[in-house]
Amino acid sequence: MTTTTESYRVKDLGLAEAGRLRIDWAEARMPVLMALRERHSEEQPLKGQRIAGCLHVTKETAVLIRTLVAAGAEVAWSGCNPLSTQDDVAAAMAAEGIPMYAWHGMNVEEFYWAIDKTLEQKPTLTLDDGADLIFRVHDRFTGLIDGILGGTEETTTGVHRLRAMAADGALKYPVLAINDAETKWDFDNVYGTGQSSLDGILRATSVLLAGKNFVVAGHGHCGRGCALRARGAGANVYVTEVKNTAALKASLEGYSVLPMDEAAAIGDIFITATGMKDVLRKRHFEAMKDGAIVCNTGHYDVELNLPELDELAVSSRQIRENCREVTLQDGRRIYVLAEGRLVNLAAAEGHPSEVMDMSFANQIQGMVFLARKGAGLGNEVHMLPEELDQEIAGIKLAALGIKIDELTPEQAAYATAYAEGT
Repeated sequence: MTTTTESYRVKDLGLAEAGRLRIDWAEARMPVLMALRERHSEEQPLKGQRIAGCLHVTKETAVLIRTLVAAGAEVAWSGCNPLSTQDDVAAAMAAEGIPMYAWHGMNVEEFYWAIDKTLEQKPTLTLDDGADLIFRVHDRFTGLIDGILGGTEETTTGVHRLRAMAADGALKYPVLAINDAETKWDFDNVYGTGQSSLDGILRATSVLLAGKNFVVAGHGHCGRGCALRARGAGANVYVTEVKNTAALKASLEGYSVLPMDEAAAIGDIFITATGMKDVLRKRHFEAMKDGAIVCNTGHYDVELNLPELDELAVSSRQIRENCREVTLQDGRRIYVLAEGRLVNLAAAEGHPSEVMDMSFANQIQGMVFLARKGAGLGNEVHMLPEELDQEIAGIKLAALGIKIDELTPEQAAYATAYAEGT
């Protein structure tokens, strides 16, 4: 059952007070976003803009939504993953008058219905995580495109897909790659994903990590974060890769690098962070130890080929919350966490507020940039301007009480001098 009106659909509006408390907790740990809220409340740079958002409904996202509203925007929102919505937070946003269409456990039909509801307001800007909203506009709501100044994209998978669209000439409005901002990519993806993914694994299993063989598929920023945190917990970390340079980095960072066909037989815990489908499939499941744990921290649930696992099963049962035990014909058991969805959001709370502070600061600054300059940008995937990226880092440093050096005028001149020799 869900609580539904014309202007929202959430699990239970009665959860709103609990959600407000969680949002208050997050706001106390997101100084960059709060500083931008204070600034933009006065300047109102988003006045007259209508924003359709499709992003995980967490306490941190609520802080972002409140900041967008404070900056003058009208906002409608849906979740970008069927299992990542925090129902109390969604209720709190609905109670504050936000058109909110999100609840934990949505099916696929409900997921796209919710996106469609946010598009009824005819947005001038879109804010996305995974690009499902942008794809929906381009596929089913093409009549809205001329009224959209631009959009932002939060995650690696979405940026890759949007760049493919742009290369094919299929992207019809400009998009800022929020994911590729340094204050997002090098912090959220590494430190946020690493900590929250292990949090999800531990909540779903309560296993000891020390001494376990922990296999990380993919050594991009997210996989690197998972490997870093697993090693810190005492696990033996193995990395699988398809990219030469990524594999070399993992090796030089002290991890054992090997193909998944070999890792499958020795791993105790497997986590995928690749953005690619079928990373773990039938032949890998057939080789796994009794008791192996498998999960995913990539955006889509295609990295684990669970239909092939189920073909091997003689029985399946939900043995813990977010932990399904699959028994194979020979009696071996494999444990699937969060049904292959983002383990850090489906089985835990997502990234800590402190790291999402910078990621969502990029989102608010991206929205302001597009409101001002989106009409003059080409229909491509653009980087957030470097000066905005550095400004966000500077606000974060100030909040942490950290001071840094500045170049002297002479040093600044030297940095761009090309006639200096030995």
